[in-house]
Amino acid sequence: MFNLPGQSRPSMPGAGPSSFGDNPPLFFRPPAGAVGPGAPIGSFARQSRRLYVGNITMEATEEAISHFFNSKMAEMGLLSDKGLGEDLMGLGLKGDQPVISVHLNYEKNYAFVEFRNGDEATNALGFDGIIFQNNALKIRRPKDYLGADFDSPSVHVPGVVSTNVPDTVNKIFVGGLPSYLTDDQVMELLKSFGELRSFNLVKEGGSGASKGFAFCEYVDPAMTEVACQGLNGMELGDRFLVVQRAALGANPGKRPGEPDYLPMAPVTAPSIIAASSGQGTPTKVLQILNMVAVEELTNDEDYKDILEDIREECGKYGTVEEVKIPRPIATEKGRVDIKASEAIKDLGKVFVMFEKEEETTKALRAIAGRQFGGRLCICAYASTEIFLDDI
Repeated sequence: MFNLPGQSRPSMPGAGPSSFGDNPPLFFRPPAGAVGPGAPIGSFARQSRRLYVGNITMEATEEAISHFFNSKMAEMGLLSDKGLGEDLMGLGLKGDQPVISVHLNYEKNYAFVEFRNGDEATNALGFDGIIFQNNALKIRRPKDYLGADFDSPSVHVPGVVSTNVPDTVNKIFVGGLPSYLTDDQVMELLKSFGELRSFNLVKEGGSGASKGFAFCEYVDPAMTEVACQGLNGMELGDRFLVVQRAALGANPGKRPGEPDYLPMAPVTAPSIIAASSGQGTPTKVLQILNMVAVEELTNDEDYKDILEDIREECGKYGTVEEVKIPRPIATEKGRVDIKASEAIKDLGKVFVMFEKEEETTKALRAIAGRQFGGRLCICAYASTEIFLDDI
C-alpha cells in the first residue's frame, strides 16, 4: 500500500467518481425510504425498527431485555400482523417474536432494541417509563431516525407514565414549582386529578436540580381543563403555581433557556387543596400528599411512629377515628420493591378520618402548606367510601 521514495502512487481500481455504480459508499445517506442491498446499515427501514432504551442496569442481559419486551408486548396486545420487514426477508430470521436483536452498552447503561417491523417499534414507545429491574426505562427513537416524528406513541400502557411529553393540545405547563419538590411529589399532586400519560420535571443539565417547571399530559383529555382550573394559582410555600395548556402560553419571543410559556399574574388561592374528590366538598376524610416518603414506610417500627405522630398532630383539630397510610412491598433487604408495589393504590398517601366534617376542614386549613419532616404538605378532601373500602 505504501510507495517507495521517488515512486508515484498508483491509482486504486474503482477510485473514480463514477466507480461506485449502484452501490453507494458507507458514508452515503440514501433518501428516506430506501431499502434493499444498496441501502447502508443506517437505512430508514432499520431506523424505523430500532429504539434507544436508556437507564439499563448492570444486571441486564440481552436475553432478559428481549424477553421483557416480547412478553410485555404480547401481554398488552401490541403485536403487529405484518411480521418481518421487507428488508429482512431472506436473512434466515424466524420473526416469531417482535424483538430480533438487542445491543447493550454497559458503560453508558443503554441498549438498542431492534424489532421485526416499524409498527411494533412505534408501539413499544408506549413503554417509556416502565419499570425493568427496579429502574424506569427511557425509550426514544435513535438520533439518526429520519422518519415521521412519532413522539406520541399510538397506545398507552396502563400504569406507565412516559417521561416524554409530546407537543399536543393537551400538553400542560406547570410553573412556579418549589425547586425542592421531587418528581414523585409533583406527580402525586397532578395525579389527584386523574391518571397521567406523560410527565417531565425539567432539570438542570449538570446538577440535576429542578428548574421549577414541568410538563404533563393526562390519559383522559377531559382532565386537561379540570386540572388547569384546579391547580392554577395554588399557593405552594411562598410561590403560586402557573398551570395552563402549553400551547396557549407559547411565547415565540422567549430567550434561550426560558420555559415556553407566557407568565401569568398569580391568582390568590384560599388554601392548598387538590380538589380531586367532590371538587373540594368537605368530607370526614382528609387526604395529605407529600407528608411521608414511601421509603420511610418499609420498616414496621418507623411506620408505627409515623402513624402516631400524624394522629397526635391531627388530634389538635378534632377527634381522629383512624389513620391509614398504604405501605409498599419491601425486598429482603428492607428496600422498596418498585415492581411489586405498582399495584398498591394510593401508595404513600396519608388518610385521616375525623368524627365531623368541620374538624376535617379545620385540620386542612391548619396543615396545608406546612412542612412535615422537611416536606411541604398538600391537602385534599377524600371520600369516606374510598377510605373504608379501598385503603
